Parts: sequence; structure tokens; C-alpha cells
Amino acid sequence: MVTDAEAERLRACVAGGGVAVFPTDTVYGVGCDPDDERAARRLYELKRRPADRAAAVMFFALEPALEALPELHERERAALAGLLPGPVTVLLPNPLERFAAACGPDRSSLGLRVPLLGHALGALAGIELPLMQSSANISGEADARRLADVPRELFEGADLTLDGGELPGTPSTVVDLRLYARSGAFNVLREGALASAEVARALAGRG
Repeated sequence: MVTDAEAERLRACVAGGGVAVFPTDTVYGVGCDPDDERAARRLYELKRRPADRAAAVMFFALEPALEALPELHERERAALAGLLPGPVTVLLPNPLERFAAACGPDRSSLGLRVPLLGHALGALAGIELPLMQSSANISGEADARRLADVPRELFEGADLTLDGGELPGTPSTVVDLRLYARSGAFNVLREGALASAEVARALAGRG
């Protein structure tokens, strides 16, 4: 279980330019400030992740995410309310090029995550800062279900590690909503912890 004190340590680490390993509702993640280019480069180096691959921006509650993206269309807001919080990464248009460090070369798109925090991770909901977030693995290798599964170089290279126990282990489902405001169209790019049928059910009548 993550305590309030550990959640505060995670907030302080990210705010101070650090890189942290932490639990989510799916697998262990590694994160940093999504507006800190230096921290983002370090995160990518630790993961051995190509610099041209984008990462997601994670908020631990939906309301701060909506407040940070006031330009969202009402259709997009309705879709997010249906899908989040949950084990989903949503791709959205990013017309103002927010969180550039997380977006990679294509700053016109933004990946958004809001995990569904159960009792064990509930203390994280008090963190209002966003995190640039990726899975806590070496790029292309297996996701970490337990803290012990995090590769040693990533574990030792991070400024902070939080143990949330054993996690479900299936990564988030990736849903493309970049055309949703215009047409109500969506596309499941990767089926993960949330089945495609559940995505369709969550979005039914919202577009």
C-alpha cells in the first residue's frame, strides 16, 4: 500500500526534476515532469527508449486533467468521463502543444492516462501534478508486475521507487480519440487491460 507520505515523496521527486518508479492500476511505471526536457531525456536513457517515441501524461484524478486541458471539446470531455479513470491511454489532439517533453516529435497529439486507483494506491489521488509516464521496463521488454520485475539499471537509476505490491500486469488499452470531436470516431490501437467491447460500451451515446 502506498502511504500519504510516500505519495508526497513522489510529488516532491517529480516537482524537483527527478525520475521515479511507481505503481499504477496496470503495471509499474516510470515518470517525471512532462515539461522538463532534461528529466525526460534521462527517463528515456534509463529505459533505452528511442527519442522519437512519445510517452503518456498521467494525472492521478480526472478533474486536474480536465483543468489542465481547457481546450478540450465537449465531445472529448464526455468520452474521457466514460473511459477515465481506468486502465486506458487516450490519444487526443494537442493543438496548443502542451507537455512537449512527453509528446516526442509529433506535438500535435497527446497521450493521456488517469489510472483507476483502488484502496492500495488511493493516496496517489492527492498528487495534482501531471507525470510524463511510461512503463518501468527496458524498451521492448516485458512490463513489470512487481517492483522486483523492474530492471536493475532502471531501479537503481531512478531517484525514487515506490512499492505498490503485485499489480494486475496487463498494460493499458490505447484508444485513439483524435477524430472524436469531429466525427465521434474512435479506434482501439492496442487492446490491453480494458477489452475493446468495453471501450465501445463506455463510449456508446457519447459521440
